[in-house]
Amino acid sequence: MKGLSLPLPSMFVALCAAVVMYFGGAGFWLSLAILLVWLATLWLARPEPTVETRSRDDGSVSRQAMIELVEPFGLPVLMLDGQRIAAANAAAREELGSHIVGQDARVALRHPEAVRLLDKPEGRALVRGLTGARSIWQVSRVPIDERFSLIEFVNRTAEADISRAHTDFVANASHELRTPLASIIGYIETLADPDAKVDEATAARFHATVLREARRLQSLVEDLMSLSRIEAEKHELPRDRIDLGQLVGSIASETAMTVGDGRLEVETCPALVAGDRQQLDQLVRNLIDNAFKYGDTAAPVAVKVAIHGNEAELSVTDRGEGIHPDHLPYLTRRFYRTDPGRSRAAGGTGLGLAIVKHIVERHRGKLDIASQLGIGTTVTVRLPIANLPAVAAA
Repeated sequence: MKGLSLPLPSMFVALCAAVVMYFGGAGFWLSLAILLVWLATLWLARPEPTVETRSRDDGSVSRQAMIELVEPFGLPVLMLDGQRIAAANAAAREELGSHIVGQDARVALRHPEAVRLLDKPEGRALVRGLTGARSIWQVSRVPIDERFSLIEFVNRTAEADISRAHTDFVANASHELRTPLASIIGYIETLADPDAKVDEATAARFHATVLREARRLQSLVEDLMSLSRIEAEKHELPRDRIDLGQLVGSIASETAMTVGDGRLEVETCPALVAGDRQQLDQLVRNLIDNAFKYGDTAAPVAVKVAIHGNEAELSVTDRGEGIHPDHLPYLTRRFYRTDPGRSRAAGGTGLGLAIVKHIVERHRGKLDIASQLGIGTTVTVRLPIANLPAVAAA
C-alpha cells in the first residue's frame, strides 16, 4: 500500500518463533495467540513519519502539512524550506501576493533589510516600505530545524501613524497656546512697567487686547478638553433617544435672538436618533457658529433637518466665499485653517470641525462638506434613526 511502511523483518522473526513454539508442544491456538499479540505490538510501536520523511516519500503531502501549519495564523506568516518559500498563509498572500509561493524569499521580499535578515538563521528587523511607501513591518525569522523556518510579519504602520499624529498634535497645541499667552504677557508687562508712560487710551486698548486673547485662550482650552472627552467615549454607543429636529429648533431660537431676525432660516421635522444630548447640542452649535463666522454677513444661514430612509439628515448652509476644493479633505484636521488670520480674528480655535467629526463618528454617522467658490458651503450630518426603547425623554 502506498505510503504504508511495514516492519517485515520483525514480522518474519515473530512468525518463526510461533512455528517453533507450536512444534515444541505449545499447541496451535496458544502459538497463534502469541503470534497475533506480537504482531500487534510491532504495529503499535511503529514510528510516525516526520515532515522530512513525508517530504522524501511524497512532496505533495509535505507541502500540504506546511500549509495546514501556517494557514490559521492571523498575522502574515511564511514557511521557508531553506531560502525558498514553501508555504504562505492567507494574510501573507494578501499582503505580498500569492505568486511568492515557490520563490526564493530574497527575490520575493526584495528589500535590503529583509534580505539581511534572511541571511541569518534567526533574528528580527524593522522593515520600512515593504508593502507601501509608508508601511512599517516588524519581520522575525524563527528556525524550526536545520531545514525549515518561519517568517512572521507584524504591521507597525498604524502605531507609527498614531505616534506621529500625537507628536503633531502636541506641537500644534503648544503653538496655539503660546500665541495668545505671548500676547497677554507682552501687554501686561508693558502696562506694569512704570517707565512705559502709557496713556489712558493706549492702556484701554491694551486691556481690551489682553481680555480678547484671554478669552481666546479659554476657548482653546475648553475645545481641547471637549475633544479629549469625546475621544475617550468614542467606543461607547449613545443610548438616549433625542429628537434632533426639536434640538435644532431650540438652538436656532436662541441663536436668532443673538444674530437678529432674518439671519437664520430654519426647517425641521421630528427625527429621533440615538445620541448624547450634550454632544449633539455642541455639534449643532459649532456648525451654526461656523456658518455665521465664515458666511456672508448680509445673507442668511439655512439650517434644515429632514428624514431620508433610515437616516436623519442635518444640513447647515452659508452663502459665503466658499472653500477651495484643495482644502476640503483636510478641514476636519485639528488646527487646520484655510485662512489662519481670518479664523483667529473671528475667534476660531481650529478645532470646531474636528470636534464635529469625532461626535459624528461616535454616533456612527456620516459627515459631508460640500462647497463652491463664490456660492457657499453646506455641511451635512447623517445619523441613524433610533430604533431603541426610550431611555430618556427627548
